[in-house]
Amino acid sequence: MVRPANKRPGQSRKAQYGLFAAYVIAVTGAVAGLLLAVLSVVDPVGFATLRVASHEVAAPIARVTRSVTGSISGIDDAVSAYVGAGSQNRRLRKELAETRRKLVATSSLEEENRQLKALLQLQQTDKAALAHGYLLTSTSTSSRRLALLSIGRNVGVAAGQPVRGADGLIGRVLTAGPSVSQVLLLTDVDNVVPVRRARDGLPALANGRGNGDLDIRTLNIANNPFKPGDILVTSGTGGLYPPNIPVAIVVRRQDDGALARPLADPAKVDAVAVLRPYTPDNLEARTAPAAPPAGTP
Repeated sequence: MVRPANKRPGQSRKAQYGLFAAYVIAVTGAVAGLLLAVLSVVDPVGFATLRVASHEVAAPIARVTRSVTGSISGIDDAVSAYVGAGSQNRRLRKELAETRRKLVATSSLEEENRQLKALLQLQQTDKAALAHGYLLTSTSTSSRRLALLSIGRNVGVAAGQPVRGADGLIGRVLTAGPSVSQVLLLTDVDNVVPVRRARDGLPALANGRGNGDLDIRTLNIANNPFKPGDILVTSGTGGLYPPNIPVAIVVRRQDDGALARPLADPAKVDAVAVLRPYTPDNLEARTAPAAPPAGTP
C-alpha cells in the first residue's frame, strides 16, 4: 500500500523530534533575550561586560570572514586590473604607432626642407642651375645605377647635364623625356668623374663600383696619399661637371687608391638641381659682373 504524500508530523517520530527541537530553541532564545533585556536595565555594567565577552568570542570568526572577503576583493581587483591593463596596453601601442608615424613624417619634411633651403642658397650663389626637380625612384640592386627625375625637356633638361643635390653630386642626365628624365648615378660603373682632394687639390678620378661606393684613383699610380675622412670635390677637368661640387668622403685606403662613399645618397635625396654643362663660356657667365639695371648711369 502506497504511503500518503501529505503525511502529518504526528505520524513521524523524526518530524516530531525536529518540531520539538525548534520549539526548545525558540523558547530558549526568547528567555535569553528577556533575561538580557532585564539585565541591561538592572545591571548595565554587567550587561556591558557580557557584551564585550560575546564580541571576544565572535572576533575570530569576524577576522576569518574579513580575510576571506579581502582575498576575494583582492582577486577581483587583480582581475579587473589585468583586463584594464590589456586594453590600456592596446591603446598605448596604438598611440605609440601613431606617434612614430608622425615622427617619421616630420623628420622627412624637415629633411626635405633642409634640402630645399640648401638648393635655394645654391641657386642664389651659383647661376649654373638650369632647373629643379625631384628624384622619383632610384635603383639600388640593379647592375645599372639609375634614377628617375621628375622634370624633362619641358624645362630644358637634356642628356649630359650634371645633377646635384644639396649635399653633393648625384650624377648626370642620361636620357631626357618630355616630362621626366633618367639620371645615371655617380655610383654607376660607367660614370667617371674627375675630382680633387679639397684640402690640397690632389687630382684623382672617381669611378662608380655599382654597389653604392666609389673607387678613387690618383693620376700618379705610384702615389697613394689618401686617408679616411678626405673630402673629394669635382675638379672641372674635362668639362661637364662644374668645379667644387662635393662628391665623396674617403672611408678606407686601398692598394691602388681609396674607397669612398658619396656625400649625397640618392636613396635619401629628394630635391635636386639640374646644372648647365661646365664649359669656359659658362664659367665666364658665372664670374662676369651682373649688368646694371636699365636707366642707371
